[in-house]
Amino acid sequence: MRAPAVGGRLALLTVASAVLVGLLAPSAVGVLGVVAVLLVGVGVDLARAGSPRALQITRAEDVVQGRLGEPVEVGLRVVNGSARRVRGVLRDAWPPSCAATPETSALDVPAGEGRRVTTTLVPSRRGEQAADRVTVRSWGPWGLAARQCSVDVGGRVRVLPAFASRRHLPSRLARLRELDGRRAVQVRGAGTEFDSLREYVDGDDVRSIDWRASARSTATVVRTWRPERDRHVLIVLDTGRTAAGLVGSGAEAVPRLDAALDAALLLAALATRGGDRVDLLAHDRVPRASVFGARDPLPAMTTAVSGVEAALVETDMRALTATVLRRASRRSLVVLLTGLDEAVLAEGLDPVLGPLLHRHTLLVAGVADPEVAAMAAGRGDAAAVYDAAAAGVALAERREVAARLARRGVEVVDAGPDELAPALADRYLALKARGRL
Repeated sequence: MRAPAVGGRLALLTVASAVLVGLLAPSAVGVLGVVAVLLVGVGVDLARAGSPRALQITRAEDVVQGRLGEPVEVGLRVVNGSARRVRGVLRDAWPPSCAATPETSALDVPAGEGRRVTTTLVPSRRGEQAADRVTVRSWGPWGLAARQCSVDVGGRVRVLPAFASRRHLPSRLARLRELDGRRAVQVRGAGTEFDSLREYVDGDDVRSIDWRASARSTATVVRTWRPERDRHVLIVLDTGRTAAGLVGSGAEAVPRLDAALDAALLLAALATRGGDRVDLLAHDRVPRASVFGARDPLPAMTTAVSGVEAALVETDMRALTATVLRRASRRSLVVLLTGLDEAVLAEGLDPVLGPLLHRHTLLVAGVADPEVAAMAAGRGDAAAVYDAAAAGVALAERREVAARLARRGVEVVDAGPDELAPALADRYLALKARGRL
């Protein structure tokens, strides 16, 4: 698309000319003379401006990856194939959610040379965002008018989840190394395997003493154990309507799905380092994303869920369960990130618990809203008391749902958006220590 543009200098000259005509030659001839001079100046400026259509504009990369809320740079290569210098500005347009800066970049490309123009994006939405057109405005030497051209260069940015919970990974990996027997702390459970013998130290479980080995030695000897590896962990994300709700307040409010994604990524990173096989399924009425059998699951999962959004439909738990039972053929730890509401349990999850628990260990994790807990503690005025009563009822119903699931043999994690990821990781480590995977 081509179009001429005028600059602020022309507007100033027009105002100044109007004042001069009014003072010195207030007539139609004076007005026409000034207009003619300005038009000639504009024509000369346009004629001497470099042609923006002669520029060859290409993307440095067709697809750039970045994390939610973190800056990512996108580059353009601009080559001037004409015999005239191009001076002006360039605008690399992106959707508003990308928060592109600067909005325009100064451009000065001599004939036959090239320049790189960089724009910084700070995306506020997950998924793929496509670039809009690139607009170049080439000014004439007097700055009165410019030649303008817009071209479609393409380009996309793939916005991955923020994965803020990765800060919890080092401490959980340290605990995982303890469970694996790489440190002095050892555990024993139904799902652990014999590792080695060592001398007894204070604090060791007396049940681990090997009496036969101790009789042949001058010291008391204990058996050390390590958790079994190569277990299967299937993370299931409920992407139905309950995942669309916001938790938190103000600018810190996030969709439940985003908090669940963060917890899922931390668990995937931890379980992978623990020697377990990790798969992922995102499902509401139909599967939205899946990662099965990936050699390096975490990058594959991060990419797969980057564009997943909550659907405003009720999750079909029967279809979800059928998919889980079909894809997880051996006993697995199934981690279901869903709502802990009465409706979710009674109408969706409760009828399908039997087949899941018969074959797998089930862990249900829900994102609690810290605003509800804060509201339950409010006592400022009559309205706050009523709000506190309503919030108390909601919290009591949520605790009852968790208790009913626990009575059925389901592991339950219920925590706020900032606490869910570390709490889920801790529960995984506890299950691994007890041999429950």
